[in-house]
Amino acid sequence: MNFNLIHVQIPELVVMAVVGVILLLFGYRVKQVAFFVIWFLIGYTLMQNFMPTLMQWVPQMDTQLFHILMPIAGGLLLALLGLSIEKLCVGGIVFGLTMIVTMKYFGNDVPTLAVGAIIGIILGAFAVTMMKPAIIIATSIAGSYCLTVALLTWIPSINPTIFYFPILIGLAIIGCSYQFNSTKHL
Repeated sequence: MNFNLIHVQIPELVVMAVVGVILLLFGYRVKQVAFFVIWFLIGYTLMQNFMPTLMQWVPQMDTQLFHILMPIAGGLLLALLGLSIEKLCVGGIVFGLTMIVTMKYFGNDVPTLAVGAIIGIILGAFAVTMMKPAIIIATSIAGSYCLTVALLTWIPSINPTIFYFPILIGLAIIGCSYQFNSTKHL
């Protein structure tokens, strides 16, 4: 498993942590904003993972500016597309999160990506059939991911190999519990 955390500066980590808290605790209440943020994060992360391959295809664009702008452009493109249709958005978020986990922890080879895509499609279809719980769970997991990365970056003495998944799952459970309880009557 690859536990290389993202390399960002303190202001970006603060923004990431704040966004993580909002998604974790209030994702269903601010679902349009949450969808935009989650789609942006998915597009940004996927484009960052795709950059080495892109640089092989277009080596003349291997500049620092290109490395900064392409993930942002990918994030904005997916964020704008993700706002268009709610069911597609929920299914896509679940599919995108599944593909990110697949690429980050199991590899980028074609058979692994194919299995990840099949699992993502199944989970995405299931999520669409159960909209409110799916939105709550997806926003809680996305918020938990943001907070986990921020915490593990801020506190380097915590071993990510041991504590990444317990922190991620624990925060997601807290977020889901809070959101289900606070949106009971919505």
